[in-house]
Amino acid sequence: MGLNSPDKITNNEYRFDAFSNGKVLLNKKKNRLPAMGWNSWNAFGTGNNEALTKAMADCFIKLGLDKLGYKYIILDDGCYKSKRSDDGKLMNDEVKFPSGFLALADYIHSKGLKFGMYNDIGTKLCSGLEVGTCGHEKTDAASYVSWKIDFLKVDNCYYLWENATFSNPENAKYVYAPYIKEVSVKGCEITGQKTVGQGIVFENGTYKNIGTFDGTNTGTSPNGPRSGEIEYSINAPEKGSYTLLVKYEAGCEIGKGSWLQIAIGRGKDALYYFDDLLDSSTDLKEGTLKIEIELKEGQNILRLMNHRRQENTLCSYAAMLEGLNEANPDNEIILSLCEWGKTQPQNWGYKVADSWRILNDITFRVGSDGDAGYGQWSDPGTPSVTSQYNKAVVMDEYAGLDKGWNDPDMLMIGMKGLTPVMNQSHFTMWCMMNAPLLLGLDLRRVEVGNEIYKIIANKDLIDLNQDKLGIQAKRIYTSAKIDESLGESADKKYITDNERFDILAKPLADGSLALSVFNLSQENPSSEFVLKSALIKQKLGAKCPLAFNGASKFIVKNLWTGKLEEVKGEEFILPSLEPCGNFTVKISPAE
Repeated sequence: MGLNSPDKITNNEYRFDAFSNGKVLLNKKKNRLPAMGWNSWNAFGTGNNEALTKAMADCFIKLGLDKLGYKYIILDDGCYKSKRSDDGKLMNDEVKFPSGFLALADYIHSKGLKFGMYNDIGTKLCSGLEVGTCGHEKTDAASYVSWKIDFLKVDNCYYLWENATFSNPENAKYVYAPYIKEVSVKGCEITGQKTVGQGIVFENGTYKNIGTFDGTNTGTSPNGPRSGEIEYSINAPEKGSYTLLVKYEAGCEIGKGSWLQIAIGRGKDALYYFDDLLDSSTDLKEGTLKIEIELKEGQNILRLMNHRRQENTLCSYAAMLEGLNEANPDNEIILSLCEWGKTQPQNWGYKVADSWRILNDITFRVGSDGDAGYGQWSDPGTPSVTSQYNKAVVMDEYAGLDKGWNDPDMLMIGMKGLTPVMNQSHFTMWCMMNAPLLLGLDLRRVEVGNEIYKIIANKDLIDLNQDKLGIQAKRIYTSAKIDESLGESADKKYITDNERFDILAKPLADGSLALSVFNLSQENPSSEFVLKSALIKQKLGAKCPLAFNGASKFIVKNLWTGKLEEVKGEEFILPSLEPCGNFTVKISPAE
């Protein structure tokens, strides 16, 4: 991406209409399971250094975490010098990382582990270091390949084309279309007009809030249309060129921007006649856009919209993937998007990335080895286990081996404020939902057999996360109120009230099924529940293991206690749970 304006989109595969076609870009790799490893941010913040990083790699081997699947040692923000070199390259902070990144990669690789690093699609990193990848993607990609990295996390601060964190709030001009006041086509009749999608407000003859919902914070469902546009039916008397007039009111604020897209038609054959910034040099700018469009005889679909919030971000991340491929066409680097769910990456992230963050950070108390403070199990904002879970649990259809993985951020296990019960449920949630398993604590506090170790080293749970079938668990039941007459369903309704329990089902490659019950409440126990196999089959549909059809006897293994029992019939008794607790079993047909 350039530094003066967003790149022009010349390939429709990068446009909104192509988000649902299932095609990846730039030969993005498929069939990768969620990454497992350790990230420096929660424990050390920008205070991480070479010695600490080597110590964490040593702990992986000492604790045997590598044998359980944990592979990636990832440097987060704070590892570079604050400025680039004279020739525009990234440099290591010589105090924190005196040996350089290649030497550190070699050390980590010598342990049989993999090395990861961090950057940002903006002009700066979130810490303020002026070394973001924007405009430097190919140069930086060449550096990462030369440093032998295996994983790249790319953040979203200081992004030039978005009102993202630390970005200029007036960058909202790129994110929203202007208010649309009147549309006409000389010589043609407008036979119908309507809004398509969600979010648009029609008020006093004016269309407002044309753009994509911001998904950074809690409360906005990831499902269904995440943006809106205005559609006009234009009846042309004959094929030819016509003059389109659009009266607008442009601005630089949430809901009223200055970037407008105009197209005729939908899908891969849509023709774009305008995709640019209108004049917004003053706080309030009214004007009329006059352009020539080509129409066929009869009915034509005219669309006014702004999908650039998603398209720009996709293009920025694609630029890094393109650079990595150019530097080494055979690279196996994992690309982890960290744009906090802002631009609804569940719609497009699969095209370029292996995982995509779904919300803002799970904790903002970093750098003191995980003193997450009050509210980290349940918080109305993003920094809590349940806030991340509540959104990720209704996003199962966006994940898979052919796509990538929803990322509810790093694990907070070991941080002050989480009890052992909370830690156990937290780990189980991430395993059931196929989230990347990235530890965030100082591993020198972990010993084989201690409380934390027993959680993060539970092989039965890890096996769920790394199951070769690669299917994220589906919520098949919730005790929260669901009104099916309104089209609500347990697997799609975004619920933030934690006074409930949920049941998740996850098909596995060996024909068995993982079943997990979570009590989200911090105060009240959940009730016992009788789950019928018919409900499992109904909710999972074609994803339900075939062996469950007609089975009447099952072997049930409790994945936290290891206890085995045989269950006959088609009912499973799920016990009452203490606050924040979970009950997780693997169910295998015995016949």
